[in-house]
Formats: sequence, structure tokens, C-alpha cells
Amino acid sequence: MAAESLGYQHAGWGPAQREVAVDRMATLYEQVERIRTARDNLVRMRGRIELSAPPPEELPRRREWVARETLAHVDEMLSYWLGEIERILAGQVEPVPFGRVPTDLVRLLTVDRDRTLPVSELYARLDHSLERVLRRLLELDERQAAKRGIHKQRGEMTVKQIAEVMLAEHIEEHARQIAVALEKEAAAVKA
Repeated sequence: MAAESLGYQHAGWGPAQREVAVDRMATLYEQVERIRTARDNLVRMRGRIELSAPPPEELPRRREWVARETLAHVDEMLSYWLGEIERILAGQVEPVPFGRVPTDLVRLLTVDRDRTLPVSELYARLDHSLERVLRRLLELDERQAAKRGIHKQRGEMTVKQIAEVMLAEHIEEHARQIAVALEKEAAAVKA
């Protein structure tokens, strides 16, 4: 979204400064910043993930996920939750039913499928999905952020709450989970 479209212009400011100004005016700025920080944490772990052991042959249904499996989940969940936000924004009658539960078969099968992809592909998908999510969240106004959906387990949530919980907190949680998985693997190698 161009700064000019928001009526924000400042003589002498280039595109980078205007973009920062637009970000700061955005309704979901705090959530966007948390997602950016989590992205940076994931990027810092890339080398360690590339050097980590490949996922076990056993599917990750009844065990802890290794780093690559968690990264595959982050990739799929970004597009999923952005789609659910779009579902709510397009809904005519609030609250709009949305969401899924951890046992969702599509979620599980996507992780099963993508967990063995090269780390470079997982990060390429992450970059693409995060760019879409961040750009879209910055476009939302107060009215859109206040639209309501209803989740089977969590109940009523606004788009702002979904961005907070299902995106920002979720990515932060998985970044920590990846760090722990990498530490466990490193400790097992030393033992």
C-alpha cells in the first residue's frame, strides 16, 4: 500500500521512509512487528536447520516434531490463517465460522508431505508466505480488524485477535520449538 494512498506525504522522504511511516500507521502494526521478529529468529536458525538430521521415516503423528517438520508446518499455516482471515473479511453475517483443530487431516498430511523438502524450499515458501501475510495485515483498517469470526474451540475472535494468536503467537511458539528441537539434536550428538 503506497503511503500516498493513505494521504501521508512528506517532502524529501524516499520510498523506504514512507513505507516505515505506513507501517507505523497500520492497525495491526504490533502484530506485524512480532511476526517480523519471529521471521528474523527463523532466518537466524536456517544454517542449523540445514545441518540438522533429516526427519525420521516415522510420520510425526505421535512424537515431537523435528525442526524441519515444524518449519513445514509454519509454511502451511501462514497461508491457512491468512485464508481464514479473508474468509471472515468476506463474510456477510458475523461471526463467521473459521479455523481448524490440531488434528485436522489436511494440516497433518501437509506436514507429512513437506517435511522432507530441502530446507532451501521450505525457506523460499516461508519468505513468500510471510511477505503476503505482512503485506495484507498492513492493509487492514480498524473496521476490518474488528470483524468477528467464531472458532470451534476458541469461540468468538476478531481479525485482530486472530492475527495476534494464530499468526504472531503461533510463529513465535514454533520458532522456540525449532530452537529446542535443534538443541536436543545437538545434545544427542554430543552424548
